[in-house]
Amino acid sequence: MLTLAISSRTLFDLHDAHQIYLDEGIEAYRSYQLAHEDVPLDPGVAFPLVQKLLNIRHPDTKESLVEVVLVSRNNGDTGLRIFNSIEHHNLDISRAVFSNGGSPYDYLSALGVELFLSAHHADVIGAIEAGYAAAHLMTRKAAIQTDQQVRVAFDGDAVLFSDESEQIYQADGLEAFRQNEHSRRNEPLNPGPFSAFLKKLHDLQTLFPPGQAPIRTALVTARSAPSHKRVILTLREWGIRIDEALFLGGQDKARFLQSFKADIFFEDQLTYVKTASEHIATGHVPYGVTNKQSEN
Repeated sequence: MLTLAISSRTLFDLHDAHQIYLDEGIEAYRSYQLAHEDVPLDPGVAFPLVQKLLNIRHPDTKESLVEVVLVSRNNGDTGLRIFNSIEHHNLDISRAVFSNGGSPYDYLSALGVELFLSAHHADVIGAIEAGYAAAHLMTRKAAIQTDQQVRVAFDGDAVLFSDESEQIYQADGLEAFRQNEHSRRNEPLNPGPFSAFLKKLHDLQTLFPPGQAPIRTALVTARSAPSHKRVILTLREWGIRIDEALFLGGQDKARFLQSFKADIFFEDQLTYVKTASEHIATGHVPYGVTNKQSEN
């Protein structure tokens, strides 16, 4: 079973309530949530993804293959509106952590989580540093679903793979990067923060007959030939089959992600995150040299 932890602000549209919290403080927020306790929240940016994941069943036993756990900085009182909304939307979510302002990522290990999605940047950084696949989702209303297949897209360097090659690019430029990838083309890249999550998706896909998996994956990277070879051989070394691979040579990724019909895209560079998030759910992965430079 794949276990996903998701924050309330990514599952539901909590924009109005969160704005009250920012403008007027915690007590005003609490009063607002209690007064609207029986008013269902609208779906948030990750709602369609969660809905699709919860519908994935084993092809033989029909048992659920994905569990979603709610993690929230709310307390039990203010969190009741969230659980009421879960019930209203018929989501099969029964486990939750309400940390009352504390960091919920401390509970990821106990929950057995393999992916953490949150709208709180500091929580995501903490989860990444603790070794979890985690992403900061840019919040907005949910997109309209077009089909039931879960389509997940990943950037390569500093997401699926380590940032070892990106460090060379940042320090010495494109030509040095190309030379390094050519000379080390037969040497697998080290795993990045999302490598284990991709492996989990691959394992779920193998449960289904060819062409019938409810999950489809794509690598969407700024790399181009000849640096593509090391990526392909790395995935082969890991024993992972990815459905689609797009080597875009630095082009903006948003239109390609729309063509893939991605339900979510994981990317470390904010430039691509900002353009992609205008169209699809996009998770910023705050990992690697690019993000360290932006923090300084």
